[in-house]
Amino acid sequence: MLQQPVTAYAETQISIERPASRGGAFNRLAAAAEILVGPGVLAMLGENDGPSMLSYATSGASYGLGFFLPFILLTFAAAYVVQEMAMRLGAVTGRGYGELVFQRFGKGWGWISVGDLVLTNLVTLVTEVIAIRIGMGFFGIPAWGAVLSAIALVAAGSWGSRYSRWERLCAGLAVFNAAFIGVAWFAHPSAGAVAASIATWSPLPDAAPAMFLMLMVSNIGATVTPWMLFFQQSASVDKGMTARDLRRGRQNTAAGAVLAAITGCAAFIAATPLFDNHIDMSQYGEGTGFAEALLPLIGRHGAGLFALGLIEAGAMAMLTISASSAYAVGEVVRGAGCSFDLSPKNAPLFHGTNLGVAALAGAIVLIPGAPLMAIALNANLLATILMPAALVFLLIMSNDKLVMGAHVNGKWTNRLGIAIAVLITLAGGAYAVVGFLETFK
Repeated sequence: MLQQPVTAYAETQISIERPASRGGAFNRLAAAAEILVGPGVLAMLGENDGPSMLSYATSGASYGLGFFLPFILLTFAAAYVVQEMAMRLGAVTGRGYGELVFQRFGKGWGWISVGDLVLTNLVTLVTEVIAIRIGMGFFGIPAWGAVLSAIALVAAGSWGSRYSRWERLCAGLAVFNAAFIGVAWFAHPSAGAVAASIATWSPLPDAAPAMFLMLMVSNIGATVTPWMLFFQQSASVDKGMTARDLRRGRQNTAAGAVLAAITGCAAFIAATPLFDNHIDMSQYGEGTGFAEALLPLIGRHGAGLFALGLIEAGAMAMLTISASSAYAVGEVVRGAGCSFDLSPKNAPLFHGTNLGVAALAGAIVLIPGAPLMAIALNANLLATILMPAALVFLLIMSNDKLVMGAHVNGKWTNRLGIAIAVLITLAGGAYAVVGFLETFK
C-alpha cells in the first residue's frame, strides 16, 4: 500500500510555467512551442534511437515496401496509449515511475523493476554509442572520437543544473531526426506504392519465420519500451506538470508520436532501394554500414544524411536513456536527490548515474570485434521481453483510485492497454518458440 495518498502529495507540485499574456499571436506561438517541446516529444523522438533506426532500415532493406511500413505506424499508435498513461501518472501524483512502483508494490518489485531498467538501458546505450560510431565513421572520425563525443554530450546535459536547459538541449538535437526524411526523398519512393502498402498491408514478406518474427519483435521494441515509461513519467514531474496540464501533456505526447512515426517510416523507406537492388547487407560491417551501402544508390548527399541521422538518433537517446536510469536510481534511494534542477554537488548519485552508464556503454563499444548489428537488434528484443511486466504495473497504477483519484484510466484506455500487453507478449513468445524450434532443424 502507499505510504500516503499520492493525490494529496500532487497538490503541492508546481504547475508548468506558462508564458505571460503578450497578445494573441504571441500566446498562440508560445502554446505551440509548449506542445512541441516537452517530455512526450522527447520520449518519442528519443525512442527513434540508433537501434530503432537500424531496425527500421533493416526491415526496409530486407523486405521493401509492404507489411512493415503500416506495422511501424501501428507501433507508434500503441506507444501513444502507453506514454499517455505514464504522463498522466506523473502529472497527477508528482512521482516518478520507480518511486511509485516502490510505494505501490513494495521494495522487492521496486528493485526488480529498477534493476531490469538499468540493465536494459545499459545494453541500449551501447547500441546508441554504436550508432554514433557508425555515423561518425562514415565521415572518417575514429571510434574513440565518437565514444568521447557521446560521453561529453551526456556530461554537458548535467552541466547547467537546470531541467529547462537540459530539455532545450534535447529539443535542439531532436530537430535533426528529420534528416531521415531527406534520405527518404533521395531514395525516390513511389507515392502510390507507399500509399498501397499502408492501405493494404501487402505484400506480406516471403521469408523464414524466425527472421520475420525477429524484425517484428525488434520493431515493437523500437517504439514501446520500459525506459520510456520511467523517463516520461519522471520528466513530467521534473518539469513541474500537474493534473491541470493533462490536456497539454496529451497534445505533447501525440505530437511526439506523429513526428517520430514520420521519421521512423522515413528511415524504413530510405533503405528500400537496398531491397529493390538485391544488396546483401552482410557485406557492410555486419549489416551496420547502411550509409556506405546506400552511397551508390542515392548519392553522397543522401548517404551523408543517413549517417548524420544515425549520429542524431544515438545522441538524442544518449541523453534521454541515461536520464531515465538516473531518474530510476535517484527515485529509489531516499534523500539522494533526483532532478536536473539540482547541481552534481547536491545530487551526486543522480548525475553520477547519468554520466556513469554512458561512460560504461562507451567502454563496451571499444571492445575489439564486438558484434555490432547483433547487439543493436537484440537490444530491442530485450526491451520487448521486459515490456509486458512494466505494462502490467502501469495499468494497475493507472486504475488505482487511491493513486489517481478522478484521473483513472477510461474504458477504452484499459482495453487498448491490455491488448497491447497481450500482443507484445504473444509476439515475444512466438519468436522464442520459433527460434527454439529452428535450433533443432
